[in-house]
Amino acid sequence: MLAAGIPFAGTEVRAQIAIPATGTTTREVNAWPLSVSRPGNAAAAQADARRGGLGPFVFSGPAGGEAGGTARGIRPFWVEFRDPAGGFRSAHILYPLFNYAEDGGNYRWSLLELVRREGRLAGAGAPEVFDARHRFEVTPFWFEREFEDPALNYRALFPVFGTVRQKFGLERASWVFFPFFAEVEQRGAVTTYAPWPLVRTTSGAARGWGVWPLYSTVERPGEMSATHVLWPLGHDVVRQPGPDDPPGTAPRHDTAFLPFYSRSIGPGYVNETFFWPFFGYTERTAPVRYSEQRYLWPLLVQGRGDEAQVNRWAPVYSHSVIKGQAKWWYLWPLVRHMEWEEEGVDRARSQLLYFLYWHESQRAAGRADGPAATLTHVWPLLSHWEDGRGRRQWQLLSPLEVFLPGNVKVRQAWSPLFALARHEDNAAGGARTSLLWDAVTWEHLPAENRTEFHLGPLFSSVRAGDFRRLAFGNGLLGLERYARGGWKFFALRFSSPPSDGR
Repeated sequence: MLAAGIPFAGTEVRAQIAIPATGTTTREVNAWPLSVSRPGNAAAAQADARRGGLGPFVFSGPAGGEAGGTARGIRPFWVEFRDPAGGFRSAHILYPLFNYAEDGGNYRWSLLELVRREGRLAGAGAPEVFDARHRFEVTPFWFEREFEDPALNYRALFPVFGTVRQKFGLERASWVFFPFFAEVEQRGAVTTYAPWPLVRTTSGAARGWGVWPLYSTVERPGEMSATHVLWPLGHDVVRQPGPDDPPGTAPRHDTAFLPFYSRSIGPGYVNETFFWPFFGYTERTAPVRYSEQRYLWPLLVQGRGDEAQVNRWAPVYSHSVIKGQAKWWYLWPLVRHMEWEEEGVDRARSQLLYFLYWHESQRAAGRADGPAATLTHVWPLLSHWEDGRGRRQWQLLSPLEVFLPGNVKVRQAWSPLFALARHEDNAAGGARTSLLWDAVTWEHLPAENRTEFHLGPLFSSVRAGDFRRLAFGNGLLGLERYARGGWKFFALRFSSPPSDGR
């Protein structure tokens, strides 16, 4: 099962494929394609038990991912997730077509994230004042929210008439037959467009006016002033120092008339570009030192500083180190390699044309000689995962994982449909291989001295210690041999007796 978040080497390594838990298992019951069941790990109270039917379509088993729990459904039409305690978490129809989820007394459903509805479950307590008690949206036409404070409620029909609050990054937005009239409010400044975006006026905490794209000006006293001429070609913007800056800090001043020249200056900083964006330089002395020269940008760039280093001769070769993240390009965009540290984990990633080949290794930070978790995609043929502790898995075919890493819903609803073959190794030396969605399976558990082979319901072979069993039709006919005797014929025995023959 593909999952995320694997504890490793005393830290959290965010590997993107995980292996089912292993331990003492009972015999697989293979009635493919109708049903294949694996009771799973007794030590985990059957939490990793798996059942499947109709090939890859009907399933139940561990959900994977950091949240854990279980998943079941009929791929790809219906997938349901439950938490480790068995409580309902979410359900999905042809993900991402329709999604429904419950969390913390709230429910939410969406249709392609274009039609969304949110609200409180029956019996749930009242939300905070600024949390919506109810929301319904049909993007981009209808917006509706209901709060505990009725003064915050709104209903809006775009583009005809309406007002929305705390949306689109704005405190308020109103319109009447948009684009003929629109009004937005942000931090006490109200800007009116009639029509948008051609004619605008700003009042309140900021003042200004504009006729786009010819000319516009706006000033927020004590913070900034901006003038644009023939937008986006010419501008003059002054930003005053913030409340956290030391007294006497000079303002930042940006001016340009593109494509001929642009300049930005501020405390310890100057950036100039000539014949934008091709030639220019940057000199910074605070808060960190950095110097950069650009020639035919973005092809030739040279930069040096306290936290950054750039050597770019694109598209042949480039190398940069920015805030500890090292990146190399060879024949851009053919080959890319990155190295960085994240949350106590050293990570290294190599890519060929972004997704045709994708390989990442992860190990505990500062342990260059320590074991590494690895993930490899050869698109669309193969995904291979290893956790550095002897647990491995590969899957053939795997067309989605490289594009949607960490998406547990895709891994449950879609990825198994492509799994023509899968192989798993556990840390104890056990291994399991399956073909054609468990039509053919082979499992070896050396810790239990046990081996099983299943050709669907047609034939199975089981060895457990000195016990042997060959069965046709899952027990219609077969042979068994115990430690103290020879082979014995049986009929209509659909389960194995104890391996000691009692």
